[in-house]
Amino acid sequence: MKAAIFDKFGSAQEVLEIQNIEDPKINDNEVIVKLSKSGVNPSDVKKRAGAFSNLLDNGFVVPHSDGAGVIVDVGNEVSRDRIGERVWVYQAQYERNYGTAAELLSIDSSRAVKLPDNTSLETGACLGIPAMTAHRCIFADGSVEGKNILVTGGAGRVGFYAIQWGKLFGATVITTASNDYDKQACLDIGADGVINHREEDWELSALDANHGEKFDRLVDVEFGANLNNTLNIMKTGSTIATYSSTQNPNPVIPFLKMMYMDLTLRFVIVYAMPEKAKNDAIKDINNKLSSNDLSHRIAKSYDLNDIAKGHELIESNSIRGCVLINID
Repeated sequence: MKAAIFDKFGSAQEVLEIQNIEDPKINDNEVIVKLSKSGVNPSDVKKRAGAFSNLLDNGFVVPHSDGAGVIVDVGNEVSRDRIGERVWVYQAQYERNYGTAAELLSIDSSRAVKLPDNTSLETGACLGIPAMTAHRCIFADGSVEGKNILVTGGAGRVGFYAIQWGKLFGATVITTASNDYDKQACLDIGADGVINHREEDWELSALDANHGEKFDRLVDVEFGANLNNTLNIMKTGSTIATYSSTQNPNPVIPFLKMMYMDLTLRFVIVYAMPEKAKNDAIKDINNKLSSNDLSHRIAKSYDLNDIAKGHELIESNSIRGCVLINID
């Protein structure tokens, strides 16, 4: 089968290659998916660049965790009724070498989720890491009905879904964006207010947008960089859920201040989510897909031969929305 691989770390143009490799074997609890689309996430480009030094210990890697396609074969423990099913897949390249940047994928049947009939394969390839991360950030600490939520980076891949999860389940959601285009995108999906986080004392603008009331929940894309600002506008007993701290990866935490706020700090990554949380996210995602209540942003699509351009676009941090690789 045709696949993108890398067998050393480095820049996308230097290390990503298109090769013909052996078709995947199937275990009893797995399905074979003929992939149509592969989603590129920031974690994928970080892996390729060398963020995990042991990643190549067992040989080359086919990148990417998210994708979508059609089941063409099943293992002995999986119903053959699933053959022909359109699915979105997640967590493909986790603790294993083979991800979704290939024509075929063998994967645990629970990681291949049936797509609603009204949902495209392009949308399916966007869902895994962004939509599930956002779901966990919003719901890990209970119902959000009637709560006030601040989402930083609302136009980003995770933030865009976090706004929608909050609004769909009864919260007031204020978010941040740095330009008019992104601001309008956030308003279009229901954000109650959008403020510019590049402005000085932006947290005070967030407070004003929420009519002076502090926040119950924070979904934060830049935990370390934002902490001194966000702590000032969080309620006693509030929760910060964060999934990234790229600008300041080793932040100093004001322990006493946070302790006296009775603050809960939650770190979120899809791979470590409890299975129940994954299943809850999948259920809500598919329900809202079926009712056309979720919006999606696809920034750019590339053919498999141009996969390096997709990685470079993610690394440029110049786009909002999903980057897809066309496999078929």
